Amino acid sequence: METLTVEEKILHLRVAAMEEARAEGNAIMKRHEDALKKLAEQHKEEATRQSETRIKAESVNARQQLNMAMSKAQLELKREIGAMHKDLKKQLFHEVELKLREFMKTEEYRDLLVKYIEKAAQFAGGEEMTIYINPTDADRKTYLEEHTGMELTISKEDFVGGVRAVIHKRNILIDHAYKGALESEYQKFLFRGGSAIG
Repeated sequence: METLTVEEKILHLRVAAMEEARAEGNAIMKRHEDALKKLAEQHKEEATRQSETRIKAESVNARQQLNMAMSKAQLELKREIGAMHKDLKKQLFHEVELKLREFMKTEEYRDLLVKYIEKAAQFAGGEEMTIYINPTDADRKTYLEEHTGMELTISKEDFVGGVRAVIHKRNILIDHAYKGALESEYQKFLFRGGSAIG
């Protein structure tokens, strides 16, 4: 076994110390590099998670805004259709009223008044009653009285046309007046087809 000189021992010790220091430095750097990689991975995952959350939130927000816009548009459309229906209904019933007034100038209407009066008299069965005709039919009063044998009263109220009769004893109103019938039909009238408008 050879003996080493002090310088050789120092050199040997220095080399061993350097190798140990290099190995320890490499280990520290490796640990630090691994910690940085792990931190970078965590940061990347967090950024991805935040992005996904933001995208989901924006998607939900966009969907909600779209739904609100659609609801608003549907409501506006319903409103417009409702207004259009109202206008058309008024026009239609104005035309119906004009046609009714034309019909009231015919013999057919006069004959219908005779039937109304006869039916009312038959229903009353001889009990006292008042039969009213519309003011617009005043010129037919004599004809109607002659053809029905009933005494007629010209109403103070314009009920468009037709006949009203009151059986006083039983407090019964027989109503063949066109005004009430027109109003009732106007209230009940709905346009058919398409989607219902509330």
